[in-house]
Amino acid sequence: MISYNGRCFAFLVVYLFAAQHVSVYAGSFHKDVQIHWGDGRGKVLDNAGNLLSLSLDKSSGSGFQSHQEFLYGKVEVQMKLVPGNSAGTVTTFYLKSPGTTWDEIDFEFLGNISGHPYTLHTNVYTKGTGDKEQQFHLWFDPTVDFHTYCIIWNPQRVIFTIDGIPIREFKNSESLGVPFPKHQPMRLYASLWEAEHWATRGGLEKTDWSKAPFTAFYRNYNVDACVWANGKSSCSANSSWFTQVLDFKGKNRVKWAQRKYMVYNYCTDKKRFPQGAPPECS
Repeated sequence: MISYNGRCFAFLVVYLFAAQHVSVYAGSFHKDVQIHWGDGRGKVLDNAGNLLSLSLDKSSGSGFQSHQEFLYGKVEVQMKLVPGNSAGTVTTFYLKSPGTTWDEIDFEFLGNISGHPYTLHTNVYTKGTGDKEQQFHLWFDPTVDFHTYCIIWNPQRVIFTIDGIPIREFKNSESLGVPFPKHQPMRLYASLWEAEHWATRGGLEKTDWSKAPFTAFYRNYNVDACVWANGKSSCSANSSWFTQVLDFKGKNRVKWAQRKYMVYNYCTDKKRFPQGAPPECS
């Protein structure tokens, strides 16, 4: 539940960002994104701009990016992943800023050989440094139907959700000396590309190009965010995500997802961190 003080804080921050209200809702792939690479392999499939496909063959993958940049927001899309033998492919939905010291928040789906689960790879980068990976196997087949993948990014936390179920929370731990993505506006991106050298079982399973083209589908692109323009960020003062926290039920759902479906957590990787877990893991 968001407290009265929390609402006042959110309003104050938004007011300081800008006096202008600029928010994006219920987007259209025609209007809100650009298919910026792939030489025709990315396509909007309906007149309303609700459905888009990205394809990958041996020559190239494809991807799109939002026209606008955002500094905080709730971004979501429904995805249906490449079916069958998708080894070596990576299907993504993420936020990223430009430059060599970029910020980034990732949903990446690592393809599988037939009969094996996709691996969902999540990560948070700040100032060009990531190494905060958590990976999951899902409780459903993401190739059979569309499912909703959402990133909630506010000044205090990043929350990853699937079909409304939170699976990961990355808190702002600047008080512990841990950088947090809060200064660089980011665009929304999605892509389908080949990474057979690492994507499936660490690169042991290679891409079967006889199965190409590989195709993933995106629909119901939806952004409620603080739009960055002219050096300022503007958003609605009543955006609940701006001060959103996980309640008791939400925290239990994260524990459920991580207990049953997490297959890698950097916080427990003693080989990488023999001197102890990073401070934000405590």
